[in-house]
Amino acid sequence: MMLIDTHAHLFLEEFQPDFADVLSRAATSGVGKILLPNIDETTIAALRTAVTQNPGFLFPMIGLHPTSVTKEWQRQLEVIAGEWDNECDVAVGEIGVDLYWDSSLREEQLHVFEEQLKWSIEHDLPVAIHCRNALDEVIRGIKRVGSNRLRGVFHSFGGSKQDLQQILDLKNFMVGINGVVTFKNSGLAETLAGCPREKVILETDAPYLAPVPHRGKRNESSFISFVAQKLALIWQVSEQEVAALTTRNAIRLFSRINDIEPFVGGK
Repeated sequence: MMLIDTHAHLFLEEFQPDFADVLSRAATSGVGKILLPNIDETTIAALRTAVTQNPGFLFPMIGLHPTSVTKEWQRQLEVIAGEWDNECDVAVGEIGVDLYWDSSLREEQLHVFEEQLKWSIEHDLPVAIHCRNALDEVIRGIKRVGSNRLRGVFHSFGGSKQDLQQILDLKNFMVGINGVVTFKNSGLAETLAGCPREKVILETDAPYLAPVPHRGKRNESSFISFVAQKLALIWQVSEQEVAALTTRNAIRLFSRINDIEPFVGGK
């Protein structure tokens, strides 16, 4: 059984003290591949180092996170665009719109989001989308750039049945499910019960959103097994079937990761 963590920030300083142990625990838990979404121009070096030291296990995405967008967004995009590696980057991410924390740079976020959607088309890569309090804005952006030419995932999905349907209507997009599904009052179990299974992939969003029974602690990729267990209960299937389904979905979306053999053992 192999699981794929499609969204984890293992290059952040929270993991520096025990980085090798974190990877080893992930491998022992059945995680064969981990995708690392960039945050901004300051995190690229750490991301590249982590991937270079763990080829075939860690895979990079490149993008500018919406909460990192500043008034100098054009310069930020120039820096990040200059860091493209067409040989190993597997997606454009983490990109999107976040109007939860601060809406003062709404227009800048929208410009940055749509510019990076264009990168996706240019490089023929999927996108990993961060969307908070901005689903309508994100969907309008996708349609403006060209929904028929874009594909990707709405990462850390925690919305309603109506939200899910809006995403499914885009045809080429999946939802990333993490520890939120294990939270008692999330309501996500009911939403996912009727979700087409070919539209779901697993993630942790480590170090954030640790699942029950680790809620409130630092999240890590090995905890993805708790997400798979919860999804198995929701769908009334085995955990092995959840692993097979979601791994197949992840490889279909992030097709470049299938070119390298799964990681075996810890480092």
